[in-house]
Amino acid sequence: MKITPCLVSIGLGLLFSCTEKDLLIGQTEITKWPDSKKGAISVTYDDGIVNQFTIAKPIMDSLGLPATFYIITGKVEGSGKGKFIGRDPKEIIAETARIKTDSSNLFERASLIAFTGTTEAEDYHARIGSLFEQGKKQEAYALTDEGYAKIRAGKMKNTNDVVFHNNREDTTTWEQYKSYAAQGHEIASHTVTHPRLAVLDEVNMRYELEQSKADLLQFIGPESIFSAEGPYGTENERVMEIAHQVYPALRNRMPEEWLEEINRGSKMTPGQSSKEYVQWQRGPLTRIDITQMKAWVDTVLHHDNNWLVLVFHGIENLGWEPKTRGELVEYFSYMKTNEKDLWIATFRDVTKYLRERKATQIQSTVKSGEIRLTLSSDLDPEVYTVPLTLKTYLPKDWKAVQITQGSAQISPQIQSDEKGNFVLYNISAKSREVQLKKG
Repeated sequence: MKITPCLVSIGLGLLFSCTEKDLLIGQTEITKWPDSKKGAISVTYDDGIVNQFTIAKPIMDSLGLPATFYIITGKVEGSGKGKFIGRDPKEIIAETARIKTDSSNLFERASLIAFTGTTEAEDYHARIGSLFEQGKKQEAYALTDEGYAKIRAGKMKNTNDVVFHNNREDTTTWEQYKSYAAQGHEIASHTVTHPRLAVLDEVNMRYELEQSKADLLQFIGPESIFSAEGPYGTENERVMEIAHQVYPALRNRMPEEWLEEINRGSKMTPGQSSKEYVQWQRGPLTRIDITQMKAWVDTVLHHDNNWLVLVFHGIENLGWEPKTRGELVEYFSYMKTNEKDLWIATFRDVTKYLRERKATQIQSTVKSGEIRLTLSSDLDPEVYTVPLTLKTYLPKDWKAVQITQGSAQISPQIQSDEKGNFVLYNISAKSREVQLKKG
């Protein structure tokens, strides 16, 4: 029989071949999740609290589960420290006695106040930022004036309180962080000092983002500068615009139109979205019981498009809204029992897989006893390195298949569904040519 190859496009990310005999042969798609799993979970931790590494991480390691740790880099010895960049602070403080705070000077004053020398001043910065992000700008202006009046009068005090994200016990070193990254965990940026980015002026905001990135690159490497999290889960538009210029991905927000983002404060459920993917963020806080936490996992298992992003802070007796060791053991063990259907991966790797899948085009050519695939993408292959899972349909008479990509060869088991026989296999993100031969 004469075989006449042809190409049929059926949408973004999928281009398959056909013949006069069988339109299905050679049809190839990138599965929604690696190994055709049902959904994904990313376990993330904020603030670099030491118990995350001495208690939570060993539990996850024992189960072979990776995590993403968003660390405050200014706390780590050898890093760039927090600082105010701008005019002479004495000049700004004196000016507050004559000129009330308004939209023209809030960002400069809010940037400075945290560096005026006391933990009470740090608290003023955080509260000013909270009011601003709630849209209560007049209240933010008034609180700024109140804080500076205390500074001018010498009444701003060091309360000796430990800010929840800056516990004195935190002594993790860059050498330790690098070893954690080598074990498969993602170490990523939570800025230099954990500020309210929305009330920083641009130069100080960029310092917080860029200095943190520079230290991560220097001490760990490029794998640690892909994703970041702006403190307090900010979604401020001005912050997002600048932060996306510094980092390829933010847990705060991702710009993809095919991704529904349900943040921690939203009451929307994943099933209410019709988008191809749903990133569903949940916070396992002290007041959230283990039954509810397991139900989140069950929700992922009952859909095909959910990416559950868990946001932990405190562990045991340290940090904000801490969870106990016993809860973590039970919860992560529950995830592990469902690993056959769940892809448990870092925030970085899930983001990369989704983007690679959406950006990759596949061209398939069928000849007697052979299927050749050519993949193309405009993503940087040095950055987007997560292997892709392909599903290719085969002729009915193929009883075995040999797949070649570069110098690597595999012989995966042939499977079948209602459409026909197929193979599932993983390929390097850098692979551009794949050959399937009848075994």
